[in-house]
Order: sequence, then structure tokens, then C-alpha cells
Amino acid sequence: MTMPIRPLMLALVAAFAVALVVAFAAPQRVDAQAPQQIRLGTLVPQGTSYHRSLQEMGQRWREGTGGRVNLTVYAGTMGSEQELVRRMRLGQLQAATLTTVGLGLIDPAVTALQQIPMIFRSLDEVDFVLARLGPTLEQRLADRGFVALFWVDAGWVRFFSRQATARPEEFRRQKMFVTAGETQQVDLMRSSGYNPVPLEWTDALTSLQTGMIDAIPTIPYFALAMQFDTQAKHMLMVNWVPVVGATIISKKVWDALPAEQQTVMRNAALTGGKQFQAQGRKEADDAVVAMQRRGLTVVPITPAIEAEWHTMIGQLYPRIRGKIVPADMFDEVVRLLAEYRSRPGGR
Repeated sequence: MTMPIRPLMLALVAAFAVALVVAFAAPQRVDAQAPQQIRLGTLVPQGTSYHRSLQEMGQRWREGTGGRVNLTVYAGTMGSEQELVRRMRLGQLQAATLTTVGLGLIDPAVTALQQIPMIFRSLDEVDFVLARLGPTLEQRLADRGFVALFWVDAGWVRFFSRQATARPEEFRRQKMFVTAGETQQVDLMRSSGYNPVPLEWTDALTSLQTGMIDAIPTIPYFALAMQFDTQAKHMLMVNWVPVVGATIISKKVWDALPAEQQTVMRNAALTGGKQFQAQGRKEADDAVVAMQRRGLTVVPITPAIEAEWHTMIGQLYPRIRGKIVPADMFDEVVRLLAEYRSRPGGR
């Protein structure tokens, strides 16, 4: 028995229409499920524990999302922190691990964590202040299009110099490295009688070798990794500022991810952040020992010399407050530290 021609044609047309719908709909489903590629830029050197912590975080992202989120870490190859922020705004990078230098370009409130020299007496104080300021800073970053995944510190900045130098007055005769782009820092130092030389970190070692700079403030682990101690063979044991940073991701990218993937990524980031910080603090001490073995001289800071530093810095605080660090954030750090120090065992 044969089907009449008209019903047969109608059936063929309907089948063809269904096939077209399936054909055009299928790519849309594939695109919606395509893996999210996240490119993260950072200044941390390749092969360091910091770099490995970020790579391990990416591995947990990939495994926890069934391969739907893949992270590529560009360590020390994407330019300065200013350039990393610019690339994120252009969409060339989706994430970055930055210190407050880069984060401050997004919102200057973040500078309160790192741009007030010698205000913190211990890393416990840093933890206390960050725990209380963190939510406010995260909201301010979010308002500008960035989500903070974790916060960390990498220990204390120390001064590495070509000659043994201890007193503030002695550093006025040194050509001091300053990160390129920190114009307010440069102006403050020059007006105080110091001689800052703005440079990119990639040029720091060469500048030490050629005598373009005499001293460089950085954390011991970074000095070891970049071999600064081969030229700047003296380290002053002053706790200048903590290096505080965060790993951030574009809010546009973050908001487009399913909630379950966000949860996996957030948990993995917090785990990575704890690992990053614990290892970083330990390696700061280990780095000093390693550099001493190859010739570094640690210059102690006596109570009298430390008092000279505090006197000098105290004179600069009024010029830091409201210019480099927003006045309200400066005052909040002072208030929180007073609260911490008033507690039993807080001193």
C-alpha cells in the first residue's frame, strides 16, 4: 500500500525542518558547554613555589569542573603590573595575581595594606587588618569589574644594597629602585631627599650590575630568585612593609560561569592562597639562609637605628595619608591596629 503523494511531501518537509532545527541548535549547545579558557598573568618567577601554587590551583579547577575551566599561568612574561591590569581590562587576560601596586591601579583603597611603611609590627597584625578590611576591599574591586579570589602576603620587604647601609640618612646617598609607574612614591622620595630610580622589575638586576641603582627594596625570596644578592650583598633587617596581594578574575568572566563552577574555583583558590602564603613565609626565611651561604651580609637594626626609621617615617605619614593612601583607609588601618594592640597579647 502506498502513501498518497501530498501527505508524503508534507512528512518529508516536516522531517527536513526538524533536521534543520537540530543542526542549528546543536552548535549552540556545544558553544554553551565549551571549556572556559582563563589566562592569568603575574610577576612571580617561573618555577617558584608561588608559580607552582597557581598551577596547582588551575589543576584543581580543571579536575573539579570536569575540564570545563582551564587555567594558563603566564609567570613573568606579560609585563609590569600596570600592563597586567591593562591587559585584563582589554580582555587579553582574564585573571591576575597582583600586589597592591597593581590592585591600587584598580582601586587605591588597597594601598592601605602595603603603602604605609613600618606601621605593622608583625604578620599577625597584617592578618588581623586584612581579615577586617577584606570584605570592603573586595566590594570596591567588584564595583570596578574584578572579583578577588584570595588574599595573601609574602612576608616583609627588606632593603638590599651594594654597600652596608643601616640608617635612613645613609640611604639618601643611594640610588633606590622604585617600580616604574609609582609616580607618587617617586615624588615623595625626592621631596624627602632620596634618589629614586623608576624601573621595571625585569631591568633591576642589570641596573644593579651597571650601577644605575645601588639599593632595591624587595622580599628575600624574590631577591634570591632574581639573583639580586649577587650584586646587592647587604640586607638590612628592617620590616619595611608586608607584600600583600590578591588573585583576581574579571567579574564579567566570573559572572558567566555556572554557580557550581564558581564554588569549585573559589574553594580551590582559597586552598591555593593558604598554600601560597604558608610557603611564602617559610621561604622568606629559607631564602635569607641560602643567600648568606653565597655571600649575603645581614645588617642588623638596633633599637636606636629602628627609632631613627620610625622618626623619619612618622614625618612622612601626613604626606602619605590622603595622597598615596586614601585618608579614610589610612585612618581605618590605624584604628584596627590600635584595637589589636589593646587586646591581651596584642603587643
